Amino acid sequence: MTEMSNDEKRHDQLTTAPKATEADAAPRIEVDELPDGTTRIDIADTAAVRPGRPADPA
Repeated sequence: MTEMSNDEKRHDQLTTAPKATEADAAPRIEVDELPDGTTRIDIADTAAVRPGRPADPA
């Protein structure tokens, strides 16, 4: 038996609940390493839930 990768473990954990869907395991962040060695972490545009207060409907 081989060890699961971190991505496989994350997917397994997020899809084992009875009503879970594949969308629950979708990436919510984007990680980029810049040429100067800095790591940039952004919320993915496709994330269903975003931090902060929701926009006030006009």
